[in-house]
Amino acid sequence: MKILFLDQSGKPGGAELCLIDIAKPYQKNCLVGLFADGSFKDLLEKHDIPVEVLTNQAIQVKKESSLSQGLASMTQLAPLIAKVVKISRNYDLIYANTQKALVVAAIASFFSRRPLVFHLHDILSAEHFSKTNRTISVNLANRASLVIVNSQASKKAFIEAGGKAELVEIVYNGFEPQKYINNRIEINQVRKQLELEDKFIVGHFSRLAPWKGQHILIEALAKCPPEVTVILVGDALFGEQDYVKQLHQQIDSLQLQNRVKFLGFRNDIPLLMAACNLVAHTSTSPEPFGRVIVEAMLSGTPVVAAASGGAVELVESGVNGFLSTPGNPQELTEIIETCLSDKQKTDAIAQKAKDSASQRFHVANINQQIALLLQQLAVNSEQRTANS
Repeated sequence: MKILFLDQSGKPGGAELCLIDIAKPYQKNCLVGLFADGSFKDLLEKHDIPVEVLTNQAIQVKKESSLSQGLASMTQLAPLIAKVVKISRNYDLIYANTQKALVVAAIASFFSRRPLVFHLHDILSAEHFSKTNRTISVNLANRASLVIVNSQASKKAFIEAGGKAELVEIVYNGFEPQKYINNRIEINQVRKQLELEDKFIVGHFSRLAPWKGQHILIEALAKCPPEVTVILVGDALFGEQDYVKQLHQQIDSLQLQNRVKFLGFRNDIPLLMAACNLVAHTSTSPEPFGRVIVEAMLSGTPVVAAASGGAVELVESGVNGFLSTPGNPQELTEIIETCLSDKQKTDAIAQKAKDSASQRFHVANINQQIALLLQQLAVNSEQRTANS
């Protein structure tokens, strides 16, 4: 099976990291078409996945865009769509991995008469998407032969927005557990480099944005014992620098300057997670999945997650992690203090999480699920062609 994958991003986010794992088995029979140049292209090439940047013109449509803005972008998209139509005729199906990719892929699929697969990595809610964008996404997705979603939460939101339930299949994100194995010497070295050898480290791993809830963790930290320290791994994107200023102001007002470290973007996430005593996920809006939660589990570090969206499908509180009410710093403080005071219990929870996540989210198992779905799609397409 030959697959044309489409993705809008030049930078590797959660959807892009997922795409790398999905495309690997089709290295000799696929092409990843990107709508922007950047480090994601380099990462694909590093994994020997064929890639081509199809346009260098930024697509001026955002999640909050209005109908007029969406229509105005169609003129801009026309050359890109024509290019994708031409390329797609050399492939058996088109696989759209992001929202903007779906717009191009759906139209190209119509003209090239190739089956369309849409991988939905988002929760189509009013908190993240304008009504116009939700309507466009659902209407185009309903033309697909298959819609893959990454959680029950994503499926529910898609159907509530008007998506066809019969198109949807849930496939969780896949991970390679061996990437999260670190030895104690390396862990101790990174704690020493951070000058936090004798501290209880709570790590937060995501871009710095209001809905990611770093401010909730900082507020919780203010009520924790002095040995508790926070590291914030990630930086602001999409014009969210004002939020970073607010975080610094909050830290100053609470006199936590010596207990919070901003580490920015890092390439050693598994090692940093392993060096933490607890990983906190504090999103104030529902996450479609929550990669950081599974990554923490695989790193062998206890995790506390905001109890909404896909997170509640990943964490059973007190069994393989902890759940906290979104936006509730007091509850988060209590969980941090529990982990601090009862190391034996939290270590046992972390080990159970690591063992179960290594099986449940192993990339080989996830890729097998996707391969079976695509094979069935190919069979159905051949049957329809033969009967037409």
